[in-house]
Amino acid sequence: MIPKDILDKVRRIEITTNRLVTDVFAGQYHSVFKGRGMEFDEVREYQPGDDIRSIDWNVTARTGVPHVKKFVEEREMTVMVLVDASPSCRFSTVHELKSRLAAEIAAVLSFAAIRNNDKIGLQIFTDTVEKFIPPRKGRSHVLRLIREVLCFASAGRGTDIAAALEFMTKVTTRRAVCFVISDFLEPAGGSRFAQAMAIANRRHDIIAVTLNDPREQRLTPCGLLELQDAETGACVCVDTRDPGVRDAYARAAQERLAVRDRLFRSMEVDHIDISTDVPYADSLVRFFARRRKRMR
Repeated sequence: MIPKDILDKVRRIEITTNRLVTDVFAGQYHSVFKGRGMEFDEVREYQPGDDIRSIDWNVTARTGVPHVKKFVEEREMTVMVLVDASPSCRFSTVHELKSRLAAEIAAVLSFAAIRNNDKIGLQIFTDTVEKFIPPRKGRSHVLRLIREVLCFASAGRGTDIAAALEFMTKVTTRRAVCFVISDFLEPAGGSRFAQAMAIANRRHDIIAVTLNDPREQRLTPCGLLELQDAETGACVCVDTRDPGVRDAYARAAQERLAVRDRLFRSMEVDHIDISTDVPYADSLVRFFARRRKRMR
């Protein structure tokens, strides 16, 4: 039995994200993400203006009348959403927890997918893959995915994006569009992570959705603070009144983001930056606009 408060949360997310999909994303999703290619539909008689390269010479020879092959776009795609459920995603200093943002973004992508008759699947991971739901269609399936992301109680204490990508590559044999939603706080320059990302992006269309919070990039002068790593439990006390401390913190954060962004660029992996202090719809709109422009 699903608690009523959980059902209410799922319903609120459905209402919010469905409106975004209807008003903004459905058409953009269709134009940006193409199907697997063209598939044969039928043979018909040649008409003036038809491309002579499409003539079916076997049928033409058999009937004595020129015929052409007709093809249609094979629209249906598989979309996989990989969601980081590690402790570092249960964090925010502004509006919504990163984990809540992950649930809403997963919902937007899922509703856009089924609106375009695509299949959508889910993979939840920490330092191991904790949940896998195979791709399917339908509103009830999407509502299940939202509920899982919103309410999942993870057991892992760390993050292993490489393991998540390796698992996805093994179980998803058909080429798919794969959104990896994570704060990517594990070392992005690690060779295993880079190798797993490179292999996955050769077989699939990988899009990284990066979850960020302003306090992960800069500190405000508010006195002594004890900071704890959500995944290792390590603690450190810092004096945020010290400009040197704040500058060192900001430089380390900038370098981490620079390493991550260089890695994405080197592998031609698209990424969408999401922050807890900015509406995520704006970031998604900019991503779709960039991709559509690049495809022209």
